[in-house]
Amino acid sequence: MAGALTAPLVPPGRVVGLDVARCVALLGMIVTHVLPAADENGVSVAQQVAGGRASALFAVLAGVSLAIMSGGTTPLRGADRGAVSAGLAVRAVLIALLGLLLGSLPVTILVILCYYGVLFLLGLPFLGLRARGLAVLAAVWLAVVPVLSHLIRPHLPAAPVSNLNVTAPAHPWRLLTELTFTGTYPAVPWLAYLLVGMAIGRSDLRRPRTAAVLVIAGVALALVSWEGSRVLLRQPGVMDRLEGTFTGTGRLAETLQHGMFGSTPTGTWWWLAVEAPHTATPFDLAHTIGCAMAVIGVALLLGRAFPTLAALLFGAGAMTLSLYSMHVVLRTPEFLPEDDVATFATHVLIVLAVGAAYRLARRSGPLERLVTTFANGTRQAVRRRLSASAPAS
Repeated sequence: MAGALTAPLVPPGRVVGLDVARCVALLGMIVTHVLPAADENGVSVAQQVAGGRASALFAVLAGVSLAIMSGGTTPLRGADRGAVSAGLAVRAVLIALLGLLLGSLPVTILVILCYYGVLFLLGLPFLGLRARGLAVLAAVWLAVVPVLSHLIRPHLPAAPVSNLNVTAPAHPWRLLTELTFTGTYPAVPWLAYLLVGMAIGRSDLRRPRTAAVLVIAGVALALVSWEGSRVLLRQPGVMDRLEGTFTGTGRLAETLQHGMFGSTPTGTWWWLAVEAPHTATPFDLAHTIGCAMAVIGVALLLGRAFPTLAALLFGAGAMTLSLYSMHVVLRTPEFLPEDDVATFATHVLIVLAVGAAYRLARRSGPLERLVTTFANGTRQAVRRRLSASAPAS
């Protein structure tokens, strides 16, 4: 323990700005989970700011992590990539299983971890691509896949607005369709987030120019997609068509402001023009990707300017799996289930305090250590096997 305390607060090679961005994503998720989504004026400001954007930032950062763990700016090749892919697959499965366990708790939170694990698995075939190829693929993906989803979903079982839990594997087809297309965080359309994150992770994150490009390009993409959706929705008769095919409860205008639960109705193609949170339309994906890019860019600049202070204040970002899981547990009826400002402040203080304490102790989170131990063990075992089977030169 004494040796750990003499180690630097920021480990060599760690990009503090990414921890800042992860902490922002975690706090954004807490905002959407704890603060009331509506008030006397309609959809609350907190929901309008964080709704859809926090979870998208989480998914983009997952892609950044995937790229860093598979070689960073230079993708791994051959046996090295095969071994890393095996370790990442184990990591993905463990995260998904944790999601099933947390989803079995009596909480109102829609747990993201099962979908997060599937995203990791879907990203494995693209580990060999460099930044430019990943960016192009992401652009094509966000434009094309929502259209395919619009065509496919009417033929798939409808997903309830509830958590996947430990009983879900008993219905494999429904589990598969919910994870990929019909659930709250549908992994196939959401792969656009992961691909963008991988493109970012394949870039040189230590260069200020990279951060500046992310901020400028991200803001531009967010604004263009936001305005583009509004231009289309203002066309004559469009809102009437949406109203006529709306299958939710409440008023359509308020729903578009608050967001949906992973996808839109399929009664008209005009649904693909909306930019509402959690709709997985091209405009929603583009807007939230732009916001995520801008946040990551600003976070990289902050981490570069104040590395030690940022590492401490945003230490929660280095252990988001553990702290997100703790946050879900704290939302159970026995602990802090209320939706109010006081509960929100308590969650935030706990998360930031625990993150700072672990950073000061130079330790990773308990769930991070557990997952990394199994993933690294698998990676090393596969690497030895692949090396042993390789022909002698």
